[in-house]
Amino acid sequence: MAERTLRQRMIDLLREQEADAREISQALGIAEKEVYAHLEHIRRSAAAAGGELSVTPSECPACGYIFADRGRLTRPGRCPRCRATRVSRPSFRIH
Repeated sequence: MAERTLRQRMIDLLREQEADAREISQALGIAEKEVYAHLEHIRRSAAAAGGELSVTPSECPACGYIFADRGRLTRPGRCPRCRATRVSRPSFRIH
């Protein structure tokens, strides 16, 4: 049997558990920046296959602001409400 591609392994991981980009990069041995590019493709592939890439949005621990309407999958640089730069990473799961 042919070896699974990086994206297939990422899909398998996200079907098993929820993970953020850092956890995915560590599990698959790739750079965190690469994960985000693959996630965009996985989002479209999952939708085409009748599934969904669900995103638990980033949150500001200082004021509690939740980035619910953010379209990008990357972590925001700062909170628009309190300007804090410590913002949690979004996490992903395929359903």
